[in-house]
Amino acid sequence: MSSSSTRKRAAAALAAALGVTVLAACGGDSSAKKEQGSGGGKGSKTVTLVSHDSFAASEDVLKEFTRQTGYTVKILKSGDAGVALNKEILTKGSPQGDVFFGVDNTLLSRALDNGIFTPHEAKGLDRIPAAVRLDGDKHRVTPVDTGDICVNYDKKYFADRKLAPPVTFDDLIKPEYRNLLVAENAATSSPGLGFLLGTVARYGEDGWQDYWKKLKANGLKVVDGWEEAYNREFSGSAGGKKEGGDRPLVVSYASSPPVEVLFAEPQPKEAPTGVATGTCFRQIEFAGLLKGAKNEAGGKALLDFLVSAPFQQDLPLNMFVNPVVEGTKLPELFTRHGAKITDPATLPPDTITKNREQWIQKWSSTVVK
Repeated sequence: MSSSSTRKRAAAALAAALGVTVLAACGGDSSAKKEQGSGGGKGSKTVTLVSHDSFAASEDVLKEFTRQTGYTVKILKSGDAGVALNKEILTKGSPQGDVFFGVDNTLLSRALDNGIFTPHEAKGLDRIPAAVRLDGDKHRVTPVDTGDICVNYDKKYFADRKLAPPVTFDDLIKPEYRNLLVAENAATSSPGLGFLLGTVARYGEDGWQDYWKKLKANGLKVVDGWEEAYNREFSGSAGGKKEGGDRPLVVSYASSPPVEVLFAEPQPKEAPTGVATGTCFRQIEFAGLLKGAKNEAGGKALLDFLVSAPFQQDLPLNMFVNPVVEGTKLPELFTRHGAKITDPATLPPDTITKNREQWIQKWSSTVVK
């Protein structure tokens, strides 16, 4: 999730397609409403979490934070993650809240370069792998979750035709997969950007544009965003089935199959969709104590809680992401139907920041125009 961590919006959009509400998403909203208008400041018992629009947490988990610390969480949703981050940059030193959640590795350098965070070494940080602690020992941000942007496939389509689904980026340009893939616009969509970054990581600065030319020649279809791609164009999703989607390959998330199972009535024994595990780009989401926070003590307590067992265990079936804390117990539905990605594509945050805009421009001129 760039980025508003669209895997979370994915859950909401899919749920809407099935006529249900995302599990516990109302938990954060209800807490926010209860606390609307509560003042912050030193000694305040309200701590304000600023986030992108897709933040979701169980109400019971938020109550557990209050039980442990005495603080009540007020959630201020502030738009897409890129928009939300820009607001905090513009109000640097006089932030809207105490903690910002949702800046990911595609936006991290922008946040750090603008100096919007006060360092805090969260309790339990030693249980988080060094590979996702991208700020090293500076502790300006705390990793909270990871997710993988990957191509998903419609199992029935490939089974009916006795055709093996693709596994890697290289597979997607083979003739047997012509006119099968729909992807999101890298200039307007978080998974679209993530997929682009995955190809840069895979083929390098000298090879990724040539790859996209081949992908386009192989019948790639590009739409503006995830909801249109997944819920309308993709034949394997609940929404795509209703809309007559005819593309059996779509850029989505490794956690999309569990969502399909969770919101189906009745729930199937097997997810109708699978994941091309060699097409994945890893997103890492962070939270940080905002510089100038009115309730700094509450903000530090909240950062500690975001990497504690109650919140980490709550992540998979609320935001459909992976906890960062090693050894966190995962729900059976999530592990059974989701794909575990062992070797995702990655790029250093500063490399992304330095090149993101020119990569998007080159991608647009190669693929869209």
